[in-house]
Amino acid sequence: MGRRSGAPSKGDQREQALLDTAETLLERIGLEKMTVDAIAKGAGISRGSLYFYFGSKQEVLAALVDRTMAAIRAEAPNTAEDLASSPLDAMEKAVGRVEKAWREHGTVMRAAVDYAAVHPAIGRSWNETVGFFAETMTGLLLRAGVPDGHGPADAPALARALCWMTERSFYQASCAAGDELAQAAATSMEIWRHIMTASTPPAN
Repeated sequence: MGRRSGAPSKGDQREQALLDTAETLLERIGLEKMTVDAIAKGAGISRGSLYFYFGSKQEVLAALVDRTMAAIRAEAPNTAEDLASSPLDAMEKAVGRVEKAWREHGTVMRAAVDYAAVHPAIGRSWNETVGFFAETMTGLLLRAGVPDGHGPADAPALARALCWMTERSFYQASCAAGDELAQAAATSMEIWRHIMTASTPPAN
């Protein structure tokens, strides 16, 4: 029989508390200074209890990245299913949601980029998320008239390149001293718009 169907168990609540604490500490002091003791104390449990859930602070970070990426991926259907909006409007909403995610979880997302190459679980979660959005945005490019296929000018290749470009633009903006996320969003939208309108057939 399944373990639960209603409220989260005490174990689930403790695990989420550990991840919440880790996100706060990550923003305040960074991963290098963050300790297992600090994570456990912030979550209101003992160090030994923390090891029931995670073997190290790197595992905590991987789980935190995975939780954040899952929440972001959950937004993707809003783009794919938004058939009432034009492809351009749907694209702008999608980029806007990416900006919102960077504003709300920028610390975690920067850590995901920084540690993706050295932590396989983090890299896998990050790459899967960007790939997931590339598939969604491929659909928008197809709706805008970009051809389907396997060539460098076809929708799948363009969507992958543009999604990775967008990811890097937001990462750099998030690392900047000032608030440059809005500019990154506006520039990303402009590039997507150029690609989509260049492929739109002229009206009769």
